[in-house]
Parts: sequence; C-alpha cells; structure tokens
Amino acid sequence: MVKRVGVIGGGQLAWMMADGAKKLGLELVVQTPSGDDPAVAIATYSIFAAIDDATATAQLADRAEVITFENEFIDLIGLSHLADRGVQFCPSLQALTPLLDKFDQRSYLQQHGLPTPEFRLLQGSSGIAALGFPVVLKARRHGYDGKGTFIVRTPDAFPIPRDAIAPDQWLLEAFVPFQGELAVMAARSPKGEIAIYPVVETQQVDQVCRRVFVTSDWSLEIVEQVNAIARTLLTSLNFVGIMGIEFFLTPEGKVLVNETAPRTHNSGHYSLDACVTSQFEQQLRCVSNLPLGDPSLNCPGAVMINLLGHESMMQNGDDRRQTLTQIPNAHLYWYNKTPRPGRKLGHVTVTLEAGQGRAEAEEMGRSVEEIWYG
Repeated sequence: MVKRVGVIGGGQLAWMMADGAKKLGLELVVQTPSGDDPAVAIATYSIFAAIDDATATAQLADRAEVITFENEFIDLIGLSHLADRGVQFCPSLQALTPLLDKFDQRSYLQQHGLPTPEFRLLQGSSGIAALGFPVVLKARRHGYDGKGTFIVRTPDAFPIPRDAIAPDQWLLEAFVPFQGELAVMAARSPKGEIAIYPVVETQQVDQVCRRVFVTSDWSLEIVEQVNAIARTLLTSLNFVGIMGIEFFLTPEGKVLVNETAPRTHNSGHYSLDACVTSQFEQQLRCVSNLPLGDPSLNCPGAVMINLLGHESMMQNGDDRRQTLTQIPNAHLYWYNKTPRPGRKLGHVTVTLEAGQGRAEAEEMGRSVEEIWYG
C-alpha cells in the first residue's frame, strides 16, 4: 500500500493536496526550488531543487513509492533513466510524452480523431497565409497563464521578428471565433476506471483565467461531446491520474480541444468545496491505486474567482481578504506567495444554494471581483 507520494513541484497545486493526503493517510514529499513555495508548509519532507533536476528527483524517489507531477516543466529524458531503474511515475512518462510539447499534443489529438483547431509549425510566410489572420502564435513548451501565447491580428503585428522565430520552438494555430471556453477535469485509475467532473465555463482576462462558472447551463449534446473526448484521450494514452482539458465552444455548438494539462488544473479548484471528491484527492487516489472518488457536485453549483496580484492590493490586501471571507458561502484559499502584479495569489469559491443558478453565480463573482480588484 502506498504511504508516501512524491510531487515534482511545490506550488499551490501541490499545497492543495494537503486535505486529500490527510484523508487518505498519505504523506507528501515535494521537489521544489524554494523554501518559500506553498507546498513546503504541508510536506513531510522537501527537496530543494529545480523542477527539471533529475538528480534531485532520484533523491525524491528514495523517499517516495510513487511520483506525480504538479507541472510540466520537467526533463523527460532525465526522468526516463530513473523509470528504467524502476522508479514509478504517475502518470507514466509514456503518457506525458505526447502532451508536453503543444505541437506534439495537437498532432496526437489529430491522429486520434479528436477535434482541434487547424495548426502547423511556423515555416515562413506560406504557413501564415494558409491559416490567415488573425492567427495564434504559441510557444511549444513552457507556456502558461497566457505566457507564450500571442494573438497576431495583422502581418505587421508579430510580437517578435518573424525571421527570429525558430520553427522548432513555435506553433501556429487558426484563431477560433468561439462562443465560449469550457473545461473539464477527468481522472483515470490504473484499472481503467474513469471519473469525469462537471463541464464548466472559464473566462479569461488578459489571457489568464479569471472566472470559472459551475452551473447546469450546457446541453446534453455538449456534455456528451466533452465526455467522449475525455474518455478517448485518457484511454488512448493509458493515462493514470487527473487531467484538465480546455475547449473552445463554437457558435455551431461543437467543441474543439484547446489544450490539456496532465495534472490538477485551475479550472478544477471549485471541486475543493463543491464536489464530493476534490480534484486533488482524486489525483492522489489515482496514483495510490485507490478506488476513484465521486466527482459529483455536492451543491447546485459554484463560481471560482482567481485572485491575481495588482498594484492597489499591495497596500490593503489583508483587508480585502478579510472582506472576502464575509461573503456567504465563500471559501478563500490564500497561497502565501510573495505578491507581485499578475501573479496568482489565491482564489475564492462561492457555492450556490438551492434555487440559485447562473445569474446568482455571476452576481457573486462580481462581488468578489469588486472587493479584490476594485
């Protein structure tokens, strides 16, 4: 029976595993660069090293029976040597390999018949002309929270000189005039059992997720599309663990896969308070070979608002946090990270009561944002 789980990464995603680990009787060991990282406070033991330091991961393996991931900034080649020596990674390195590079990820989705925007490597002006403008320019690796993603609206608006853009580092995607952006968390156990969470809507501000609405607004057809994609993707990868999948919803009611994250994800934070089993407990259940938990809602719905750093909160952030806790049914999570503009510092989830729906969720979300952002 697994007793110690190693986690590569010590940010807020690892920090929020604490309650699930306690419930399941597990200890967490983290590999993270700094003693100030959030998960250090809840870990049984911490190894301070870069996320892609495979030598440090070997030390992590000495202290844990299985290793999982908080982010994708890893050295696959270095870790493969550890896997060859019997170190157990969950999800496996084979499952991660086609997902970490966005071009490889797009290619894998296409090969398995899963809907995705048109894409290609950046190879001179011909590739750009084929997709037309606006076009989306994405870094193939290490992009997150809007970093490494640019919407290019005209030929003269490239963020860097085109002759300086190496095709082995960048990807072009057709711009999708979407009706909305959806997301879902899905988990798969070593036995092939799959649990899928509710479909949610995410809303971005400056390409960073600001709001997640968890309400029953989606038709059965849309939910079935999302669930079928999730099942196909996890099964084809023989994936063990939890995955966040983001989608574009087109005006015609079709869903296209935007991106995947082979770990817990911002769009699933609401599950800590609004689901029978949180995404964090579910990840630990997967990697520990325990039966999957119930992903169902324990309330009619919820809204989650990310709390990003900004200039005015530097002076009275404590007062704003205190005010947020006074909102009925609000659950505040503060990551104890050094504040700086644009950084995710925490989140608030407000759960709905019987008879409440999307209109009430939007009003609650506005209340949170008015307090935090002004």
